[in-house]
Amino acid sequence: MERCWQTQNYIIAALKDARQRTLALVSDLDEEQLRVPLLPIINSIVWEIGHVGWFQEKWVLRHTRGQPALISNADALWDSAAVAHDTRWNLPLLSIADTRAYLASVLECVVEGLDSRPLSEDEAYFCWLSIMHEDMHGEALTYTRQTLGYAAPPLNAGPRPTMETAPEGDGEFAGGTYLLGARRHRRFVFDNEKWEHPVEVKPFAIARSPVTHGQFAEFVDDGGYRRRELWSDEGWNWRRSVPALHPLYWSRNGQGWAVRLFDCTLPLGPEVTLIHVNWHEAEAYCHWTGRRLPTEAEWELAASGFEKREFPWGNEVPSPAHAQLDAHSLGCASAGAFAAGDTPEGLRQMIGDAWEWTAGDFEPYPGFIRDPYKEYSEPWFGPPYKVLRGGCWATRSRLTRNTWRNFYAKDRRDVFAGFRTCRSL
Repeated sequence: MERCWQTQNYIIAALKDARQRTLALVSDLDEEQLRVPLLPIINSIVWEIGHVGWFQEKWVLRHTRGQPALISNADALWDSAAVAHDTRWNLPLLSIADTRAYLASVLECVVEGLDSRPLSEDEAYFCWLSIMHEDMHGEALTYTRQTLGYAAPPLNAGPRPTMETAPEGDGEFAGGTYLLGARRHRRFVFDNEKWEHPVEVKPFAIARSPVTHGQFAEFVDDGGYRRRELWSDEGWNWRRSVPALHPLYWSRNGQGWAVRLFDCTLPLGPEVTLIHVNWHEAEAYCHWTGRRLPTEAEWELAASGFEKREFPWGNEVPSPAHAQLDAHSLGCASAGAFAAGDTPEGLRQMIGDAWEWTAGDFEPYPGFIRDPYKEYSEPWFGPPYKVLRGGCWATRSRLTRNTWRNFYAKDRRDVFAGFRTCRSL
């Protein structure tokens, strides 16, 4: 059963909540911090928050309701499909105050329209699209703060869950014909999830928990970054391009390791779920262990079962007991936390804490038809983009489901991504 995404009360609350989160993520930053240096992996923060408002205006007010643009040159400023990344620092952007005022005006117009008349199916869809889009940019703003070494965002987050030992071993699956992808006629899924289709999955076993800091530190200390035989040609070329032979944000702390979280450097917690490693690093670690990354179909079957649960634990919507989502605490928890989110086979944290790299390239499913937001998936199909599953600690819980496919280039280490290992039976 789908969540009540089409109801006016839910949509209005979610629109306001997404906007509140966007503004909270930048509320403590000064003018200089908002206009960040030009880097290929992040956006200017002042541009990004303007883009969030523009996207909502374009799809809800202009596309669905046929209203004129609130700002005459809005497309020239914030249309990400038309405005090249490196030019966004040189645009005549609004001031920070005027950008916030623009976001407030857009949201006010959207909510007023929802309050004043019955909600059509199309309007519900495009409102929800703008919510999902804003939530994803909220996650991007969070890892932008990490990239730049800013202070932790002021989100009133709670303490991390108590450290717990991660479950050991594998969950085993006999394989068979699995229906990969979203069930047909689901309204609020992305085009790259459509639709479920049969794939043959051979017997496999997948780790009950994601790789931890401590496990990856063993790989590093065993010379994993120096051992050519563990890396593909492409991965080795990438490894030779980086200055430090360890994960991003790690540093030596005496005989051990420390890791930077926002603007604080902390002793590395060996039981904590690993993030900030790219696909090449994950692949090399798997070679070191004699294992491999799971395919998309293996990951989704492990999370959903043949019965196609919406979440690893069942069909109940995510709560703080199930998974580390919504930035309820900042950073990853221990890989043993959130036992309430286990699958029947005892697989833990398949949703939340860390996005998980899979083996597969980001490709369309059979019969792919792009959605109205055509720039979301189609331009990115194929190498170098790989699929990630599950969501991370900063992902909003209302976005998550077992079929959701995220995607990044293989060399991205700034995102909140880790992995778990797999083997054939």
